[in-house]
Amino acid sequence: MARSAATGASDGASAAPEWEPIVGAIGPKVRELRQQLGLSLQQLAGRAGVSAAAIHKVERNDMVPTITTLLKLAAALGRPIGHFVDGQPGQQQVAAHTPAGERPMLSPPAAGVELAAIGGTPERFRTAGEVATLAPGAEFGADVAPRHGEELLLVLDGTLAVEIAGERYTLGQGDALQYPTDHRYRWSNPGRGPARVVRYSLRVP
Repeated sequence: MARSAATGASDGASAAPEWEPIVGAIGPKVRELRQQLGLSLQQLAGRAGVSAAAIHKVERNDMVPTITTLLKLAAALGRPIGHFVDGQPGQQQVAAHTPAGERPMLSPPAAGVELAAIGGTPERFRTAGEVATLAPGAEFGADVAPRHGEELLLVLDGTLAVEIAGERYTLGQGDALQYPTDHRYRWSNPGRGPARVVRYSLRVP
């Protein structure tokens, strides 16, 4: 009997690695998505209804989230719960795949403007991608501080007016514009319908 008990204990110990890596990958996935969305711990806490201290512990793998907590975090981060428990934990994919229906929504930079991320995290990539949707009359960018880098715009729908370093451009469907971000710029939608724009940004240290 003692031998059988010892064997059972051994079997239980050997089974642990099958689930431990999955649990251990939850925290890093939460942190990666939070940073990709540009959210602080407090901002994510407000979205999810989970304390910032608890989220901090989850990200550091100091606490395993309950299913309720994980559901709240998944909803706040715009991902299905399977994103946090599926896949091969501990193995980072070479490419960052963002399905059309799972684009993380970023914090809106101005009223009437929506941003959805289409790129990987800044920790892995120097190029960021977003789909911006501007309601008629919406504008933003004028209060963004100049920084080293570049942006490339492609208008998918509608009309986008861009002012950069005293130059003015009106872009229609299919038009593109590239400019350095060490100048102040402003986007606006002078049209009657929404304007959808793909923006690629190159980060320069």
